Amino acid sequence: MIPQIQNLVVEEKKWMDEEEALDCIALGQSLPGVIAVNLATYVGYRQRGISGAVRATVGIILPAFLSIIIALLLLGYIGDNAYVEGAFIGIKAAVCGLIAVTAVRLLKQMVGGSKPKMIFSIIMAAGSLAAVGVFGVTAVLVIIIGILLGIIFHIFVTSKEVTR
Repeated sequence: MIPQIQNLVVEEKKWMDEEEALDCIALGQSLPGVIAVNLATYVGYRQRGISGAVRATVGIILPAFLSIIIALLLLGYIGDNAYVEGAFIGIKAAVCGLIAVTAVRLLKQMVGGSKPKMIFSIIMAAGSLAAVGVFGVTAVLVIIIGILLGIIFHIFVTSKEVTR
């Protein structure tokens, strides 16, 4: 859903620019819960305040909730069906493709910045992946460290770019 939300918010409706959308995605990923819900809530809040946040949240949750209820009611009857199992394999492949598209879009946005920012972002991404995936560090700790390092980077590197 991230590519669809990003396309709708940035390109079709022009509610945010690419950088704001990237910040929104980063914030949505760092909060607990489903990222699509977090993004919809944030965009709804930006557009219409609390009322917009509530409407956007309900609007994105309700169709999925109803679909899950219907699927659960039907799954008991068709759960062992080879066609259903094949459909789930296809859905998994499609989800992987959508995640890859989102990663490429985020990388393109990241590369568009200054060289120090790009290098810092790549190091932070690789370090976060290694910390969580290899060393088992909790995501919350990685986020807190990322915030601190980002502030330090901004103070020392970005301020020097501005003064040049």
